[in-house]
Amino acid sequence: MTMIKSQLKNNKVSVKFSIIKKLIILIILGTFFQSKAQSNQFYSDAYQTIDNMLNDKQQYSFKEAVFGVENAYYQGKLDIEGLNRKIGFLTSFCNRLVKNRKLSYSEKDAEKVNKYAAIYTVICQSTPVIFGNDTIKYKPFTYDFEDVFGHKELSNLFVSKLLDTQKGNCNSMPYLYKILAEELGVDANLALAPNHVYIKHNIKSIGWYNTELTSGIFPIDAWLSASGFIHLDAIKNGVFMKALNNKESLALLLVDLANAYNRSFPDNDGSFALKCAERAIQIYPYLPNALLLQAETHTKQFQKLMKEQNTKDIQATLSNPKAKELFDIMNKEYTHIHKIGYRSMPEEMYLDWLVSLKTERSKYEDTRLQK
Repeated sequence: MTMIKSQLKNNKVSVKFSIIKKLIILIILGTFFQSKAQSNQFYSDAYQTIDNMLNDKQQYSFKEAVFGVENAYYQGKLDIEGLNRKIGFLTSFCNRLVKNRKLSYSEKDAEKVNKYAAIYTVICQSTPVIFGNDTIKYKPFTYDFEDVFGHKELSNLFVSKLLDTQKGNCNSMPYLYKILAEELGVDANLALAPNHVYIKHNIKSIGWYNTELTSGIFPIDAWLSASGFIHLDAIKNGVFMKALNNKESLALLLVDLANAYNRSFPDNDGSFALKCAERAIQIYPYLPNALLLQAETHTKQFQKLMKEQNTKDIQATLSNPKAKELFDIMNKEYTHIHKIGYRSMPEEMYLDWLVSLKTERSKYEDTRLQK
C-alpha cells in the first residue's frame, strides 16, 4: 500500500513537472517568436532603405522602396528581377508612344507632358500595336473591385500584384504611374483623399490637374470635395489634396511597411509600427495615414494592458500609470487628427464616390485638358 501511494505521488510529481516543462517551452517559444517578429531582417532592411533615401545616404528610387516593402511582406520571396523586366517593358512601350505620336501641345514642357500622356495611355487605354503585318490591341490595367482595401489579403494593394494580373486599385495604380514616370525621367506627385491615392501634375498650359487612374479620367477638385469628407482644414493643412514630394511619398511607404509588418506579425508589441509612424511624421507632419497609425497603435497597446489586467473597465485600467499615460497620448493624438481636418469615409461610401466619376463624368471631368 505504501509502495502504491509512493508511486502515485511520483506520478503526480511527474505530471506536475511535465506541465511546468511544457509551460516553460511555450514561454520560451513565445519569447522567441516575439523576438523574431520585432527584429525581422526583411522589414528592418526595408525600413533602412527608405530611411537612407530620406537622409540622402542612398539614391532615391520610389520603385526600389515600393518593392522593398512588398519583398518584406513576402519575406524575401518577391521576384524583383521579373518585376523589373515588366517595368522595363512598360517603360519601353511608353518611350515608343512618345516617339511615334505627337500631342497638340506647344508649351516648353511638351516633352514632359508627352511622357505623362504615354504613361496614362499604357495604364488606362486600349492601344493598337503593330507587329509585322499584324495589329493587336494592348489591354490596359483595370480596377479590381475585389478586396479593394486589402482586408482579405494585403498583397491585393501591391504593385507586384498589379503587374502580375493587370488588375489593381487606388494604391497600386498611382504607385505604378509614379514608378514609370521616374523610369522616364519625369516627376509625378502622389496626392491623398479619404481612403484614396491619385496623381497631381503641374504643367505650363493650365497649372495643376488631377489624374485618376482607377476610372481613367482627369477630375476637377470639385469631385474630391463632393465626397463630403474633405474638410476645409484638411485642405489648408495639406492632409488631403496636397501634391506630395518624393520624400513625402517615401513617408507614405513607411506606413505601408508598418501595415505589412502588422499583418505579418499581428501580436507584435507596436514598437516597429510606431518607429515607422514617427519617422513618417517627421517628414510629413500632417500625413493622415501616419497619424492614424500612431494613434491606433497606442490604442492597441492600451487594449493589451486591459487584457493583461483581465478587465473591460477602462477606469480600472487607468489605475495603472502606464495605461493612464497611453490613454492620455491616445486622446491627444485623436484630438489632433480631428483638429487638422481629417474625417474618415465609410468604405461603402468610398466605392460609391469612386463610381460617381464614371456615372457623372461630364460633371467632374477637367475640360481644360480637352482643348
